[in-house]
Amino acid sequence: MPEGRARRSYVRRLNRALLLYVAGLLGFITAMAWAEQSGLSRQWVGPIFLFLTVMAYAVIGVYGRTTDPDEYYVAGRRIPPIYNGMAAAADWMSAASFISLSGALYLQGFSGTPGQPGGLAYLMGWTGGFVLVAMLIAPHLRAMNLYTVPDFFHVRFGGSWPRIIAALSAVLCSFTYVVAQIYAVGLIASRLTGVQFEIGIMLGLGGVLLCSFLGGMRAITWTQVAQYVVILLAFLIPVSWLAYKQLGNPAAPLVASAQIGKIAGLEERLLQDRAEHEVVAAYRQRAREFEARLADVPATLARERQALSERIQRLRASNADVGLIVAASRELAAMPRDEATARERWTREMQLNNERAQLLGGLPRHSQAFAGDPQGSAGEQQAFDHARRNFLALMFCLMVGTAGLPHLLTRYYTAPSVAGARTSVAWTLVFIALLYLSAPALAALVKFEVMNNLVGSRFDALPSWLAQWSRVDAALVSVEDMNGDGIVQFGEIRFGADLIVLAMPEIGGLPYVISGLVAAGGLAAALSTADGLLLTISNALVRDLYFRQSRRRASPEQRVILTKFTLLSVALSAAFVAALKPSEILPMVSASFSIAGSAFVPAMVLGIFWRGTTRAGAVAGMLAGLSVTLYYLLSQVDAVRELVPQALLVQQPWWGIHPVSAGVFGVPTGFAVAWLVSLATRPGRVQRVVPDGL
Repeated sequence: MPEGRARRSYVRRLNRALLLYVAGLLGFITAMAWAEQSGLSRQWVGPIFLFLTVMAYAVIGVYGRTTDPDEYYVAGRRIPPIYNGMAAAADWMSAASFISLSGALYLQGFSGTPGQPGGLAYLMGWTGGFVLVAMLIAPHLRAMNLYTVPDFFHVRFGGSWPRIIAALSAVLCSFTYVVAQIYAVGLIASRLTGVQFEIGIMLGLGGVLLCSFLGGMRAITWTQVAQYVVILLAFLIPVSWLAYKQLGNPAAPLVASAQIGKIAGLEERLLQDRAEHEVVAAYRQRAREFEARLADVPATLARERQALSERIQRLRASNADVGLIVAASRELAAMPRDEATARERWTREMQLNNERAQLLGGLPRHSQAFAGDPQGSAGEQQAFDHARRNFLALMFCLMVGTAGLPHLLTRYYTAPSVAGARTSVAWTLVFIALLYLSAPALAALVKFEVMNNLVGSRFDALPSWLAQWSRVDAALVSVEDMNGDGIVQFGEIRFGADLIVLAMPEIGGLPYVISGLVAAGGLAAALSTADGLLLTISNALVRDLYFRQSRRRASPEQRVILTKFTLLSVALSAAFVAALKPSEILPMVSASFSIAGSAFVPAMVLGIFWRGTTRAGAVAGMLAGLSVTLYYLLSQVDAVRELVPQALLVQQPWWGIHPVSAGVFGVPTGFAVAWLVSLATRPGRVQRVVPDGL
């Protein structure tokens, strides 16, 4: 009974702290709105949001600092389910969910495009994955009182190899995931403060390290609770505001369907618009020009260099304006260095222009079920089959990958009991649903805003935010007067998926303080997930690999300190890779789901529910599933295709499935191999070896 009273008192203290925090946050937003109305410059709004929110997380991180192993690895296993659910929701609500999900729905509609599956597959896959976590995985792992996911493979199967493979797989999928989060951190920090992208990464990285370096899981848990509140407000306030502005009702998920019908009408009008057809013809002409260059790359490259050199000489000879000379010199310096670079760049440009040489800028109709037509020509039927197949494959990979992500499963180790772990998953679903139900509504509201307001405006009166975002990353936004009429057409606008949510307040004409709030929400989403991922990677490297393999003697405190410095090294490595801008956020995150699902789920599920699973079966299943997934993923990477003989790589996508859904092949392979090898190596089937002389 005294323990029960102490626990109730502990929960009451937490509730009071949460209420004070929410009240303080709402007061801060109100104060910033008042300051903006009173004349506070926009240049200050962004940095203030960035600095104060990161400092709040840092204070919580410092307050939660610890060197106690139980507190560092599993937060003392005493986090109440509702707070564990909030922390898990923040851990889950990465930059992919907060920043890119609505952007993908804007660009891909409900079903994705032939070249990029997605749309509602993300919502359905990720939500379904949590059902798998609640029913199949989390309660069973919590009952074993583990510290890391590789611990499960060590305890269940014994030996070294199951744990080693699990630890390396955890590092692989988590590192891919954390690079995407740090890329998002750099994106937001550079936009808020105006600094370079690389410096923005280092600013955000400081916030990550302050939380995860000092206090491990205990500090991360309470930081993630604070970040979830910011994420929730940053998503719901602007989408409700936009819904009220357009429809007079702030309940966006309930009323946004009205805009989908209007968008369909606007799309129909754009398909008949003569100016839109002129834009398509201009892109097609540009694609043909690049095709002509590719017909003789050396001669074209030499000719264009010669022409630019002569132009610079003419400008200098005529004492032209210095700006013109500098611009021409920069154009010459930006020319491809060699034939290979020229061929790669012009091929990419030709493909990009061909993609945009379609009505609606190459985007599918927003409410279209799938590309193609099941009743149409043979080509249209094939396009429909491929689109539907890729939608289901991606949904499967996201679902299974969710059930295998180490940083997410570790979150439920902090629950006080098995029942607490199950309740935590239920709370997680509730908190995630609050945002996921609004994501399709946000995509529809923004698309209506663009079609209704931005399209048809004059190029000489474009809003300044377009140029500001373009300076952050030219791949995020592009608006070009292709048909030369001085009027913005829908086909002339190109947004990146990572831009839609962050620029939504500016697209909708909301106060700039809302832009700061949305950016703070995106930063919180990226930081919360990066914290959990970095802790997972450092634990796998130090606890599951270094000390288990070397059997070096070290006190628990020494292990914690080594884990902290490993975390620091991993964070800097991930920042370096993110600075190279390897890809958009969603493709990187989706690839990590395929890796996690293939490496962990088959052996884990069989190990939990089938006593006949053997160590050899688990090792074979993990290696087979992971190998098939990596082979299919890497076969489509340009750098790999240049280094490895073509005969060893996948020449054509298997059944038309995109590489990002490689797990659809790896997971069944892992299950089949683990099952067959377990059957073959069961103790009753293994032939006993009789020692010599007996």
